[in-house]
Amino acid sequence: MRAPRLSPASTLAGVLVGEDARRLPLSESEFLAMYARTAGPLIGYLRRLTGDPSVAEDLLQDAYIRFLSLGRVPETDDHQKNYLFRIATNLARDHFRAMRRRDRLVDADGERSSVPVEDAGDVFALFAHVSARDRELLLLAYVEGLTHQEIAQVTGLMRASVRLLLFRARKRFAAVLSAAGLGPVPFGKDA
Repeated sequence: MRAPRLSPASTLAGVLVGEDARRLPLSESEFLAMYARTAGPLIGYLRRLTGDPSVAEDLLQDAYIRFLSLGRVPETDDHQKNYLFRIATNLARDHFRAMRRRDRLVDADGERSSVPVEDAGDVFALFAHVSARDRELLLLAYVEGLTHQEIAQVTGLMRASVRLLLFRARKRFAAVLSAAGLGPVPFGKDA
């Protein structure tokens, strides 16, 4: 069964029914304010991460449903945002794992072929050529502007690992950009 679409106009109690609606961690006005602050950046992140607006919308819904299903939510705006990004990142990882399993089954039958990137000028389309973890790290650091500590919280990685993994992700993505004829792309020194 598909989860209901969330929008600022939807009622919070309408999202969860029955007993769950009485135990929501936020009031409707608190949820709508949090949704207004976080939905834009979160859907943008998911669209870039997945490359599919439809999948991104589904993951966005699921992220808010899971967030609302918590017994207690983080109190500060930053913690709420980071927690939502973490939920969404984990949901995207689950989606990618399911796709890999499906692709392996199709590969075994010899029916699947690789699809070339139609527009090499579209940098976000080139994200399809790096791993899901590299996409996560690059998007969180350079599009969402999260610190290494925040990236660690969102991804579940150790803070000390984020810097090295981000460096490697930049190198791999730079190679993809170079192969697409977009040349070297300067990244920040320490990001």
